[in-house]
Amino acid sequence: MADYIRILIADDFQILVEDLSETINRQSDMKVVGTGLSGQDIVKLALQTEFDIILMDIEMENLMAGITATERIRDEKKDAKIIFLTAHETKDIVITAMATGAVDYVVKGVSEEELIYHIRSAYEDKPVMKGKVQEILLQEYRRLQESEKSLLFFINNISQLTSAERELVRLLLRDLKVTEIAKERCVEVVTVKTQIKSLLRKFGCSRTKEIVKIIRELNLSHLF
Repeated sequence: MADYIRILIADDFQILVEDLSETINRQSDMKVVGTGLSGQDIVKLALQTEFDIILMDIEMENLMAGITATERIRDEKKDAKIIFLTAHETKDIVITAMATGAVDYVVKGVSEEELIYHIRSAYEDKPVMKGKVQEILLQEYRRLQESEKSLLFFINNISQLTSAERELVRLLLRDLKVTEIAKERCVEVVTVKTQIKSLLRKFGCSRTKEIVKIIRELNLSHLF
């Protein structure tokens, strides 16, 4: 085991790479063991070099180069610890990046002291995420929790539908109106409306469009 934290840097801005290397190499417990100016460079380097942490930019030869590189590296080295160091902090980019299994996400512009703190924390298996990045991930976690509850709720209710109600949902998923549903099923409009009221009660919705929207968002259309 090395006496220092071995770090790889991936960034297409050479001056930044040099500055980062200088900052890291000043630390008594860290050493830059390789650098790459593209996603392809860092993948090749990571597979040939023993390292502890990779500082990974996202936008290099293309917008998602760092994310693609991280996926490829972790396909080969499952335990690779990768910290995204990037200028991007939009919700979609943060979520996509962290879905690769990276351990931390740092927005460029932080102080040298904070960056070093992130590196040491990740190395000790105590990664930290701060500010907007942390809030984005917490919001996504809460959203997934709610989606899971909604999924279980809907699956449970679907299992309790009558055959007539299931057929009604199937027709609603075709975006048919009440009159069209009545014609399709050869029943009176009032009959369809009565069944719709029962359906709304079971799903806790006020409009059929809500039921259709949720079923589609949860990818449950195939159940009908």
